[in-house]
Amino acid sequence: MNLQPLLDAPLAVQVHVAAVLPASVLGAYILLNRKGTPVHRLLGKIWMALMVVTSLSSFFIHEINLVYGFSPIHLLSVFVLVGAWRSISAARAHNIRAHKAAVIGMYFGGIVIAGLFTLIPGRIMNTVVFSGGPSWILLLTLIAIAGMLLLQQRLASRRI
Repeated sequence: MNLQPLLDAPLAVQVHVAAVLPASVLGAYILLNRKGTPVHRLLGKIWMALMVVTSLSSFFIHEINLVYGFSPIHLLSVFVLVGAWRSISAARAHNIRAHKAAVIGMYFGGIVIAGLFTLIPGRIMNTVVFSGGPSWILLLTLIAIAGMLLLQQRLASRRI
């Protein structure tokens, strides 16, 4: 692993990564643990703030310039912002099913899928993860992907 490309990246990229990394871990923790508790509500608010910062910061990242500085991946940012609004509205209305759907969609769409796009060759995170270090980083990445698949399977088998 080589952090230098990230340290040399624009501030928007650094803010984006600084928000999304804890959001990915915190989101997995929230999804796997008991819902409706005060801890769930507190951590959910923190996670939601991290997701909004992640989404907003992405609008200042223009590595893939297809349409006026934006790319299709920016649609995921819009998806996350709309999901945040839907999730909060549903939670306040005690519509747990809609809240759950919005949050799971945000997690898998905004973190897992978008995260996989960052590993495409030529992107900063690909360079960070796959260069300048030992080959065991690839193994850790595969283990992380397997963990996400297990998480998805566990969530699918749960009924809340």
